[in-house]
Amino acid sequence: MDGRVLPVLLGPTGHPPKWYEIPVPTPDGGPPTVLLYERVPAGYSKRLGLQKGWKYDFRPTGTKPKPRWPWTKTPRQP
Repeated sequence: MDGRVLPVLLGPTGHPPKWYEIPVPTPDGGPPTVLLYERVPAGYSKRLGLQKGWKYDFRPTGTKPKPRWPWTKTPRQP
């Protein structure tokens, strides 16, 4: 990135968003490229196993996974 700090809005539970999208403008004026970052745990403490916080990992594919609902079944292979 270019060193700017972007504000991250917190949800009602106080957590940052699971996915963060950053639009990067193209030099030729076309549609912006969207960089996708996923929120992951920053680590765990050794003694109690508590989470230390969050960090964002870059997802080079640029696509979010589809939500999997518990009441839907995956199609069976023949």
